[in-house]
Amino acid sequence: MDKGGTSERPREHALSASLLSRVFHQPSLLYFNAVATHLSIREAARRLNVASSAVTRQVAQLEDALGIALFLRDKRRMRLSPAGEILFRHSRRLAAPMEAAVSEIEILRGVRAGSVRIAAAESVGHSFLPRLISEFGARYPRLTIDLSIVSSGEVIDRLVEERVDIGFGFIARTPRQINVAFRRDVRIGAVMVPTHPLAGVEHLTMDMCLDHALAVARPEISIREVIEPFLRRSSSILPPMVEVNSIRMLAELALGGHYLSIMTPIGAQNEIAAGQLIFKPLEDGGLPTNRFGILVRSGSALHLAPAIFFDHAKSYFEGVELPGAIA
Repeated sequence: MDKGGTSERPREHALSASLLSRVFHQPSLLYFNAVATHLSIREAARRLNVASSAVTRQVAQLEDALGIALFLRDKRRMRLSPAGEILFRHSRRLAAPMEAAVSEIEILRGVRAGSVRIAAAESVGHSFLPRLISEFGARYPRLTIDLSIVSSGEVIDRLVEERVDIGFGFIARTPRQINVAFRRDVRIGAVMVPTHPLAGVEHLTMDMCLDHALAVARPEISIREVIEPFLRRSSSILPPMVEVNSIRMLAELALGGHYLSIMTPIGAQNEIAAGQLIFKPLEDGGLPTNRFGILVRSGSALHLAPAIFFDHAKSYFEGVELPGAIA
């Protein structure tokens, strides 16, 4: 470290690459990271629970090995040199996996809590996750859940951007960055009250639905992408309908009796089970199913807390009956 005066350090000639690789596995890099984080020898020593002289010595050895100053001092203020900035940026990337491993070990030991970041589509979030999360929380009370209810498209975006660990949603096309770790194909149909004129129809089609007051999802909800070609094919001019950005609102509109809602039964299964609503699958030729999935990022392993939650969620959905699911 440059202390403002002349110094014979760091040495003029750096170590060879093979010797430097050994240096980076020594305590000097740990001590360097502590000083770079706090920009203080004294604070780094306190955090590491060692003497200040030990920190100074280790950082000096690292500077000598590299042949360049890593810190600069200006009127008692320490800051990273350009070389120090480079080393700190890359050393943090090297340290992150080890810190994650230590954190996971501490979770196993019960020393600290872990967290799981989840994004879920509305229908899944309101229908299944309350019970799933409650059971998980009772079993793993020290693990924290951070849950966001968003559109299925936003679930994908947050996974790709690494803002969440696990996603629950419906997906028409799987991006290459996403792995559908668990999936169920669910039929699309009409949800209505038992007294609706179409409740007794044996083979329901989209054409039949268009003759009645209809509620459908807005384009930002994944199911709209699936049904849009069939809406257009059935009628060149779409009749007046209610378009909403909430699956729960589709269920509520169906409960009112005037509307039938085009959706999967997920999001209305409690009312269907209670007999307040019925679900009739659409039988239009070529109508695809809507794919539900537990989603994770491709090519990256889950850390311990998300992995524990994923295993719990997978077991939960394997044992639950999804309305409209195709075996």
